[in-house]
Amino acid sequence: MNGRIEVRNLGKAYKRYATHRDRLLEWLLPRGRARHERIWVLQDVSFTVEPGQALGIIGMNGAGKSTLLKLITGTAAASSGTVSMQGRVAAMLELGMGFHPDFSGRQNVFMAGQLIGLSIDELHTLMPSIEAFAEIGAYIDQPVRVYSSGMQMRLAFAVATARRPDVLIVDEALSVGDAYFQHKSFERIRAFRAEGTTLLIVSHDKGAIQSVCDRAILLSGGKVSQEGTPEQIMDLYNAMLAAREGVEVVQTSTEDGKVQTTSGSGEATVLEIALLKADGSVAEVHGTGTEVTLRIVVAVHADLPDLTLGYRIKDRLGQPVFGTNTFHKGSPIPPATAGQRLELNFRFQLNLGPGTYSVATALHSADNHLLANYEWRDLALVFEVMNLNHSYFEGCAWIDPVVELRSIGSEP
Repeated sequence: MNGRIEVRNLGKAYKRYATHRDRLLEWLLPRGRARHERIWVLQDVSFTVEPGQALGIIGMNGAGKSTLLKLITGTAAASSGTVSMQGRVAAMLELGMGFHPDFSGRQNVFMAGQLIGLSIDELHTLMPSIEAFAEIGAYIDQPVRVYSSGMQMRLAFAVATARRPDVLIVDEALSVGDAYFQHKSFERIRAFRAEGTTLLIVSHDKGAIQSVCDRAILLSGGKVSQEGTPEQIMDLYNAMLAAREGVEVVQTSTEDGKVQTTSGSGEATVLEIALLKADGSVAEVHGTGTEVTLRIVVAVHADLPDLTLGYRIKDRLGQPVFGTNTFHKGSPIPPATAGQRLELNFRFQLNLGPGTYSVATALHSADNHLLANYEWRDLALVFEVMNLNHSYFEGCAWIDPVVELRSIGSEP
């Protein structure tokens, strides 16, 4: 059966009482007046995930992400709205959910496996592959209470994905694992997606959201703030993280239909940006490995004793390819004054693979934009790279090897 998720006007509210006496009186007099205040942590959330699609859910702490997943999976009761899901569902919410600390990992596999609909016979058949994927060795027969958080996550994920589900729901639980197992887990998730699994994932990992998901939702204050492409939503989320009093976040549509996010106090702005060829001419298409210059003209609107300019090159999915700034390059900008115009040139070899790339610019103080953000602009420039003079290669980076072959003897 194909997996499909439909959420309509979903909400969750909790009762808040001024005193314990109010709580007791309301319990003793159920037909009397209400003595509580309803606090909504999630309200009017609606979306649909069609079979085979992947939706990412993003939001700051307290936005309601984990509550939403609990309502969808039925581990918490909704105060309003409906959830409809089709197909076999596997969910990883809280770390080790369904595990008993005093039972061994093997015993917990059989208990947790039955909770997601696997039979005893299926679990006996799948047990070797579960052990192999979890890679916890002899600990499989030790009590779960002696496991590290990473070991619990390994085993929980191995059980939840032992058989390809129609719907896979993953919270931030994967974030506790080591880098090796995170890569291994996301490879399995991508393989499931290719086979038709519907995916719902909550993560602060920009790379995970943008590489796996088709769409993303930004939750703010328990409501859907915006829905769009992963790149668009992650750009907005990052701008919100850096938002301060007096900092404006603006989104505008570009000519090619993408959404550009700009944030900052406006004390300095990018006036012009261009990618130049070696002869100094402006071009939108460049060859792999050619020398280029990124020219950026900055308009200064206030006296700024500390100004840094940085840029980030991103691929077509919004994944960062390379980024740096004048602070990290040891090329500080002298104190700038209001009305001044500054031209900065960054010269480098364009060792990128064929494809479409974008440049984001950042004007701020010190080494990053989290302290004083004058302007952060995503999609400030879009350019194309073509392989014009090199042999065929794959990937987004041109790392041309020299091949050496030598004989080291023969079999005895």
